[in-house]
Amino acid sequence: MSETPRTFISELRSTFVRGSVVIIPVALTYWFFRALLNAVDGILSPLFERVLGITIPGLGFFSMVVLVLIVGLLSRNLVGRLVFSWLEKLVKSVPFVRGVYSAIKDLIGAFTVGGTGRTFREVVLVEYPRPGLYTIAFVTNAMTFSSLQGKTMEFVNVYIPNPPNPTSGMLILVPRKDIVVLDISIEQGLKLVLSGGIVTPGGLAQKG
Repeated sequence: MSETPRTFISELRSTFVRGSVVIIPVALTYWFFRALLNAVDGILSPLFERVLGITIPGLGFFSMVVLVLIVGLLSRNLVGRLVFSWLEKLVKSVPFVRGVYSAIKDLIGAFTVGGTGRTFREVVLVEYPRPGLYTIAFVTNAMTFSSLQGKTMEFVNVYIPNPPNPTSGMLILVPRKDIVVLDISIEQGLKLVLSGGIVTPGGLAQKG
């Protein structure tokens, strides 16, 4: 009789943690973009209202889209790249901000389909979460483990995204011999995972 309350409480705690893992990243993302849009709207709306004398609904969102497009256009020419490079160096000169900025930039670059970044190197098939079940994952790097007895093991750093919010995925270290490299592109792998298996490349084959 004494084990039942503990089991119920542990299950309740586990369920709460799982719910938190799902909802917190979504809530933070919503909060960030809402704050960003409100900030832009708070700057531009009074200017347009003063000039035009009318209130334009959705101006913050429209202005944000235009701002992103302008930044994208500027980043395509030499002057814009030099300016953004200087701003990036300025941001990276601040110790704490440097780590956060670099991590966010790398993560966003990894999920930019068709980008030139090498954050994701290969699409692989690994047995996870148990033998007999397979998961689509992405190779991010490789590491060597050395034991006190002098034995070494080659591990592959594998990132498993969790749709619909792939930034809440997990990192696992898999022995190199236990991974199967798939003959599909990073873009195809991302579409397959982020669509929950709806968008498929037609079939999976091991890369030769």
